[in-house]
Amino acid sequence: MKFVAFERSKQGTGASRRLRNSGKTPGIVYGGSSAPQLIELDHNALWHALKKEAFHASILDMEFNGSTSKVLLRDYQMHPFKQLVLHIDFQRVEANTMLHMKVPFHYSGEENSPAVKNDKCLINHVVNEVEVACLPADLPEFIAVDLSKLESGKSLHLNDVAMPKGVKPLVHGKPNPVLVSVTVPVEEVIAAPVAAAEAPAKGKGKK
Repeated sequence: MKFVAFERSKQGTGASRRLRNSGKTPGIVYGGSSAPQLIELDHNALWHALKKEAFHASILDMEFNGSTSKVLLRDYQMHPFKQLVLHIDFQRVEANTMLHMKVPFHYSGEENSPAVKNDKCLINHVVNEVEVACLPADLPEFIAVDLSKLESGKSLHLNDVAMPKGVKPLVHGKPNPVLVSVTVPVEEVIAAPVAAAEAPAKGKGKK
């Protein structure tokens, strides 16, 4: 995915405010052997780019001063209540440097699984992304996970998923976390209606 960045000559609170008022977003590119570079981006283009999964989870081509370089989105700050990107950070990517990135899972096939088709179970996506370590050339945009074999009473764990070549999952805490769980639906028990009590017969008392 490609985006265009422009050189930013001024920094500071006042300069950044003026940039935002003119429809630009201040940012920085750091890492690698070069010094940090102040940049600015068109806010509208950036706003739409941030809505795309690939902008967060893949290596980006940044066009800057007539040349293109590889970067990763590392952080961005949003306004507390306005639809406004206040600042954005990118990291330069070098071919031989190991990356640590969060990559999304793309689940599919659950509607064809025995758990859903035969047993009417509910499929719960417990984890939607995983942190991985890999070289830039091996970084996947997402990891596809087929759920068509899921059965009732079973769960899918991280070790059940085949990682792309050169990609190693990084686990913090549990060594083999649950990614997807299967919940058996609880049968709704409808209580039999309580028969209405018979009204007592009116006595024929003497007036």
